[in-house]
Amino acid sequence: MSKPHRDKNKKRKYSVSRQITGYMVFIAFGAIFISFVLNWVFMTNFSKIRRENVLIKAYKELSKVDKKDILYEDSYDDEFETMCSNENLQILICTPAGKVVRTSQGSNAMMIAQLYNSMLSRNQDNRVVEKTSSDYSILRLKDEQVESEFLMLWGTLPDSNLVLIRTGLGAIKQTMRFTARVLIVASCIAVFMAWLASLYFSKRVTDPVIKLTKISKKMTDLDFDVKYVPSKKPNEIDDLGVHMNELSETLEKTIAELKQANSDLQRDLDLRDKNEKMRREFSSSVSHELKTPLALIMGYAEGLSDAVADDNAEDRKYYCDVIVDEANKMNRIVKELLDLSHLEYGEKILNLERFDVVEVIEGVIKSNSILTEKNGITVSFIHNGPACVWADPFFIEQVITNYFSNAIHYCENERKIEVKITEREKDYRISVFNSGNPIPEESIPHLWEKFYKVDKARTREYGGSGIGLSIVKAIMDDLHKECGVVNHANGVEFYFDLDK
Repeated sequence: MSKPHRDKNKKRKYSVSRQITGYMVFIAFGAIFISFVLNWVFMTNFSKIRRENVLIKAYKELSKVDKKDILYEDSYDDEFETMCSNENLQILICTPAGKVVRTSQGSNAMMIAQLYNSMLSRNQDNRVVEKTSSDYSILRLKDEQVESEFLMLWGTLPDSNLVLIRTGLGAIKQTMRFTARVLIVASCIAVFMAWLASLYFSKRVTDPVIKLTKISKKMTDLDFDVKYVPSKKPNEIDDLGVHMNELSETLEKTIAELKQANSDLQRDLDLRDKNEKMRREFSSSVSHELKTPLALIMGYAEGLSDAVADDNAEDRKYYCDVIVDEANKMNRIVKELLDLSHLEYGEKILNLERFDVVEVIEGVIKSNSILTEKNGITVSFIHNGPACVWADPFFIEQVITNYFSNAIHYCENERKIEVKITEREKDYRISVFNSGNPIPEESIPHLWEKFYKVDKARTREYGGSGIGLSIVKAIMDDLHKECGVVNHANGVEFYFDLDK
């Protein structure tokens, strides 16, 4: 049992949501790492090249102005200072003899020393030649006193004067260090934001997938009630959800059809077996039940044929009455058997209507009033007004008539019959009680069988066929409702239920 649990946890460990989050955080880290690499590998060279271009541009500008003979004029002072301040340049121009003719700052002696040192010095430890041409050279110098690096261009102008243009590299490195700190802070924020964004967006992506997973799980359990609801802006996952809804409906319909086909097949098989059994039982029962009345009819008919009662009109009438009575009994048995057969074979379709069962019961009581008065039976009908039910009025009247007829024939002792309607939550229970002897417990399960008679002599006395309760059972089975019998200390109660 523990292995499936471990497998389930393993699947959760590699969920889509976590994978998306991991990918986004990885991408953020990768972008930050690339930014650091670009900053350290390319930023220094890019900045140095840019500063070299600034030096060359300044040299060309000075050479251009020199050719116009205004380089040393006062009119050029403002433009000269603007160029120096905008590009962060230090410029010194002097004659070959060392006389300063234009400068951007007051410490001319230091710059003259750097100029001649650059021109004449052979010490390569603190200087690197970055670029050279026929007119100028660009050096990278390290000033050990201030622990700073400079780019310096020295060369000659068109008028043969010497020029030194210098710019610092320390500010660039300081800027790079500041940029690195900013990148570190920005990286932390970016990773955190990427994590939050990945949680939000992965949830939006995986929520529909999780819903589809749950729906598919329910589909494996043959539960097709849950449907996927697409978003307002459908995407591919919503299309998959719609297709799963269609698949669910198709599967549900197909399974329902299969179940119906299986049920129909099983019903047909059961009906075939039942019909065969009923056919055999019917043949046996009919031959048994019709044997006695046929024997009586044949006996009395032979008596009449042999002129046994020719001398006495009263005897002849008696013989004829017996023949007619037995023929009527045979007719009634055949009719009831046909009704029962039709019900059991499903050939009689119940016509469900909503009607007041109180009126039906009152009609049955009224039609049997002559018999109840003749036998000194007191009839009471207990109900609380109209009781509308869903059933077939014709067959329900048969059920009530059968119960009431049995109650009359078996009524003894207090000689009372009580018909009662009890309202329940979803249906009504109609019961018919008659005072008299209880039915033996061993006979109760067989009461609903065809031709079963608890007291055969008494049943024969009033002409009962033993089919009436079988018809009741068949009708209630078609209605899918319950019927039964209950013994009481002073009598017997038969009941059946009907839907409201």
